[in-house]
Amino acid sequence: MPSFWHGRRVFVTGHTGFKGAWLTMWLSSLGARVTGYALPPPTTPSLYALAETGRLLDAETIADINDAKQLAQSLQSAAPEVVFHLAAQPLVRDSYAMPVETFATNVMGTAHLLEAVRGAPSVRAVIVVTTDKCYENREWVWGYRETDPLGGHDPYSASKAAAEILTAAWRASFFRTGPSIVTARAGNVIGGGDFARDRLLPDFVRAIERGDALEIRNPHAVRPWQFVLDPLQGYIELAERAYGAEAGLDSAWNFGPDESSTCTVGEVIRGFADACAPWAPARISFGASAPQPHEATLLKLDTSKARSQLVWRPRLGLRETLEWTADWYRSYLSGGDLRALTQTQLDRYIARSAER
Repeated sequence: MPSFWHGRRVFVTGHTGFKGAWLTMWLSSLGARVTGYALPPPTTPSLYALAETGRLLDAETIADINDAKQLAQSLQSAAPEVVFHLAAQPLVRDSYAMPVETFATNVMGTAHLLEAVRGAPSVRAVIVVTTDKCYENREWVWGYRETDPLGGHDPYSASKAAAEILTAAWRASFFRTGPSIVTARAGNVIGGGDFARDRLLPDFVRAIERGDALEIRNPHAVRPWQFVLDPLQGYIELAERAYGAEAGLDSAWNFGPDESSTCTVGEVIRGFADACAPWAPARISFGASAPQPHEATLLKLDTSKARSQLVWRPRLGLRETLEWTADWYRSYLSGGDLRALTQTQLDRYIARSAER
């Protein structure tokens, strides 16, 4: 893996976001020359700022993914060989408040990115990141496979399903020859540096800061929880294989946790509270106080395809994921060196991922 990425030109959209900042650090650690394209960090504070990931970039453009002209210029200037498309409006509840903007970013933003790639002959592989929520959710106990129908009850989920359909259409229409175009669908990611609103662990950390009880609106909802670096490992492996134009790779890929890490919101927040208890006892209140927008109750992923064809697997179970995440936020709340800690966690994970 490191030898492939050394000196490789990589273009990352959404590099100022939670997953984008972690991905930027990882690619930089592997020796890649990374160019970022994104809006300013979506939160204050942000992992991008706290871990100083901007210093790792060859270049960056702070602009909207829907600025097609600027995007095309930035991509052509970077002349990347690999593109990771993470720029998105990523929150279900925000999509109810701004549905048109959500579709503009998640659907048309993807179209603008793929159009820019058409004008960039240097590109060999494109990884379009969507979500596990792109499936038509039937509230059943089985994990969704890549061949299952797409859908979306809420604007966010529907926009990501539309991005999947759009990517497949561009692949079939414009990329029969040229770069490999693949999509990656991951479950709920956990890790240090996430400060988004209406996300379980960031909300818990904010409750600790305020000294308040955290109200859990849907404690029985089941989600595939995974450490943030687990799907990123999959994206990186997928990009390496796509670069080599491996037959049969141009399709969708699920990245999710082991069955033991697919559990309820209530179980996760209790586990995180236990991990934080030695340094920050917190109170939890279960049950919503007012009607809430629709969110799926039961969601699982079948990752057999990635496990068998990419030989990918998650490296951290849920307990370790919560412990690593609690350690990161403890350092944040105590004013620790987050650049060093983030790099240390990344190095530990890379060492573990080298174990077969």
